[in-house]
Amino acid sequence: MNLTTLVFGGLIATLYGALFHLVRGGGLGRLLVYIILSWIGFWAGQFLAEQQNWDLFNVGNLHIGAATISSLVVMFLGHWVFLGRRTPRA
Repeated sequence: MNLTTLVFGGLIATLYGALFHLVRGGGLGRLLVYIILSWIGFWAGQFLAEQQNWDLFNVGNLHIGAATISSLVVMFLGHWVFLGRRTPRA
């Protein structure tokens, strides 16, 4: 994997985190959490797709399809675990 793949993947993962924040809302702290979760999921999906030779949607060496699915799953799970369970107490 070369530098352009890392930069392009990082930009896409950051965009996914920002879009998720736009939909879910919150402050600067939540934006940072969503971007970090997106990066973790994106690169985990990229690594898994490379190891398993999955070809869902590739751009060069970047497995965008698998990385996108993994990024979304990690962001939804992270939102549910860290941020989504806040319920007001009566």
